[in-house]
Amino acid sequence: MLTSKVAKRYAQGLLDFTQESGNTASVFAEMKDVVKIINDSKELKNFFASPIIDAKKKANAAAEIFTKFSPVSKNLIALVIKQGRESHLQDIAQEFINKVEDLQGVQRVTLTVASELSQSNVDAIVKSSSLVDQSKNFDLKTIVNSEIIGGYILRVGDQQVDTSVRTQLGQVKKEFQLN
Repeated sequence: MLTSKVAKRYAQGLLDFTQESGNTASVFAEMKDVVKIINDSKELKNFFASPIIDAKKKANAAAEIFTKFSPVSKNLIALVIKQGRESHLQDIAQEFINKVEDLQGVQRVTLTVASELSQSNVDAIVKSSSLVDQSKNFDLKTIVNSEIIGGYILRVGDQQVDTSVRTQLGQVKKEFQLN
């Protein structure tokens, strides 16, 4: 997923500030909560995205929703709303999480499969790949996409292994068209 420049800039500013003040870990946990809360509530996402609703109402709602957060996180959320960037709040929080995980050396691994797999099968795929550094921590996200028909697509950072049936059928189709 492409992240907007807005999200990257706010996330980098937040990361710089939390590193200076020494509260990166607590803000990291709160940003995970922000992502989860907004992701779980379609109404909240639509509320923040609506241009009709006044910024003060959005700020008041955010203050009520995120009432237990630290002053740093509350101030960031208030600033984002004040600047009219509240529709980017989830992306900003996710980008901050990604930046902190990058500093911690966490790999982001995405496994796309055609149907739900057992945990032992997922582990076997991850262990068999040379893309995943087993000595490091990794964050595994599994996506079920029936359009790949079978096989899997394993993505680590900017590298990818595609063993999907859909890709193989596409390659056979190209070969027939060339001959």
